Amino acid sequence: MNSSLAAVAPCQRPLKVVHFVTGGFTGSTRVAIDLIRTVKNNPAFSTMLVLRKKSSTDPERVQQLQNEGISLKVVAGWSHLVTIVELLRICREYQPDILVTHGFSEHLWGRYAGLLARVPHLIHVEHNSRERYTPLRLLQARWLAHYTDKIIGCSEGVRSRLLELGFPAHKIMAINNGIQLTDYINADTAPLAERIPGIIMPARFAKQKDHATLIRAIALLREKNIIVPVFFAGAGSARHIAKAKKLVDELQLNEQIHFAGHCGNLPFLLMRHQICVLSTHYEGMPLALAEGMAAGCAVIGSAVIGVQEMINHGSDGLLVKAQCAHAMADAIEILLQNSTYAQILAQQGRQRALTEFSLTRMAQAYEQVFFDLQQAAIPALPEQLLLEN
Repeated sequence: MNSSLAAVAPCQRPLKVVHFVTGGFTGSTRVAIDLIRTVKNNPAFSTMLVLRKKSSTDPERVQQLQNEGISLKVVAGWSHLVTIVELLRICREYQPDILVTHGFSEHLWGRYAGLLARVPHLIHVEHNSRERYTPLRLLQARWLAHYTDKIIGCSEGVRSRLLELGFPAHKIMAINNGIQLTDYINADTAPLAERIPGIIMPARFAKQKDHATLIRAIALLREKNIIVPVFFAGAGSARHIAKAKKLVDELQLNEQIHFAGHCGNLPFLLMRHQICVLSTHYEGMPLALAEGMAAGCAVIGSAVIGVQEMINHGSDGLLVKAQCAHAMADAIEILLQNSTYAQILAQQGRQRALTEFSLTRMAQAYEQVFFDLQQAAIPALPEQLLLEN
């Protein structure tokens, strides 16, 4: 990628940027990693990834990132105070120009550490349309917003939600999430009719996702003698995986539904299947759907904030009522029974992904924000107010 920053300011010292995000390897983790990868070989940037350790933090994936050459540190996640202290030490040692804090509640603890470390510029990135803000957490976030340079929503829906929550409008902007489109360069060589007539749902198992509705929809289709294989591609919470497997057992769908865990070859799997489904309760801007569209799948998504913005119903995909197994089953049946219509949706969805959901476009937008902040005067930091808070 041609960096806008490198083109404008090639002689300046590298801009130091730290991305702080959950170590749960969620969508927000992936965005942070992708932003670092796009500038890894760009001399205009020096970047570091800091993960907040979770029970689901995979040491092998951490090691893979380090082997890739990404500067990475992991801080404790069992205590908010310990998280702040450890990140504070990292910031004092590394002395970043910009600290980008991704997702709830990491953006709270990250910005506290950034203020204490006197990081010149703080950025809050909101990755979901429905975060778990208690009155106290919302009060903290609003207070921190006064000393935050930019508040970025990962979609227009998230930006609107940030405005509803009372964050300062002049600091809020939207930058759509993006994916590496080169991973799907061969999608056009795999016509829908030649693919597996089945479903892939690329999503981690968590409270946010709604695997149960898709499972129940598959049971309803079986009653009509429509037998469709389903491939769940994603890791996540052991509790939620066990819950989904129990439902599959109860409905006797073990021969149809497969749990694959984390899949490093997701583009290959998507380009082998006809249908990509995202059954979910809420989203920011789901990368899973963008990838399904880029892979040339016919996509189905729950009609919730974040998903509704990505799918033009009946044009480049289908939207179904959230938590409604009958609506989900009907949509799947339509695509399986009408291959011509499914092919049209798949083609138009792929074209939209190529036009609107590129990683290059996302990265350039973030780079422009970083460059603008670099040119701005460093604000005075409210240490006394922080101590009082």
